[in-house]
Amino acid sequence: MPLTEVRPARKNRIPAVEVLEPRARDSWTHTRNGDPRGYIDGDKLKELWIHTGTACNLACPFCLEGSHPGDGRIPGMKLSDVKPFIHEAIDMGVEQFSFTGGEPFVIRDFVNILDYASQHRPCFVLTNATEPLHKRQHQVLPLLDNPYPIHFRVSLDFPDRARHDKDRGDGSFDEALQGIRWLIEQGFKVSIARQTDPEEILADVEAAFREIFREWGIPEDLAFTAFPDLGTPGSEDGSPEITETCMEKYPTKESRSHFMCTYTRMLVKKGDQVRVYACTLVDDDPQYDLGGTLTESMDERIMLRHHRCFSCYRFGASCSAPA
Repeated sequence: MPLTEVRPARKNRIPAVEVLEPRARDSWTHTRNGDPRGYIDGDKLKELWIHTGTACNLACPFCLEGSHPGDGRIPGMKLSDVKPFIHEAIDMGVEQFSFTGGEPFVIRDFVNILDYASQHRPCFVLTNATEPLHKRQHQVLPLLDNPYPIHFRVSLDFPDRARHDKDRGDGSFDEALQGIRWLIEQGFKVSIARQTDPEEILADVEAAFREIFREWGIPEDLAFTAFPDLGTPGSEDGSPEITETCMEKYPTKESRSHFMCTYTRMLVKKGDQVRVYACTLVDDDPQYDLGGTLTESMDERIMLRHHRCFSCYRFGASCSAPA
């Protein structure tokens, strides 16, 4: 016999009456089996991610954003959209501004945003370092004179041109390496985002990358961040749900501090409004919308209900890096 229950609303939600099965309860706070979900409480805002929009010059089939040329699932950011949040974040003691997409350099106002942000704090940019960056080199170069440094993390999936280009398009491997070399030659800090293979031998993979870097005249000591397949927007990968009992693995505030939702938030444009989301990996679930200000978002408890939360739980993964 279904139950009718009035769910207490989180502060940014409209109360709703739902018909729930006896053990289903609120899917935000309970698993499909009715167990209390694991959660993370926010601490202090250290890093603000800004989603520049899902438009990209590439159409990678594995993209966790589902990005492709002209994509508008998340509209492009403008400087006027982010300025108030930059200043709110500064007032809260933020240490770094980070940017993701799509491909940020596709967005018309991105260099203006990056210029403004790097006047105030170190910045971190995820990019494929291909044509959109190459076309804006004359705009990017002056940013070296800004008060704070900019660190670029470039996507280079595998140390194999054919395998990389199979999904990203012919020539994209060489274009990315050209972009990496140009950024380093100008004086920017660069690191690499790569994909993982289930049976890989880490030392062999990184040695293969470093051989390629030698051939291109790129420093061999670039740092790597390896990512598993995170699935496309709205997908489910069958990952186990994280319960309160699971979180006994991380019993202290210190042991939970590697979860990004303790110290980061992400700005996501929805229509003509900018909303604050809990995680840079989760913009396809409206339950992670924590409101319209950074201050109120830090008071929200984050339930680990998205399948991508399991990657953080299992591997201690982080999208962040010091700028």
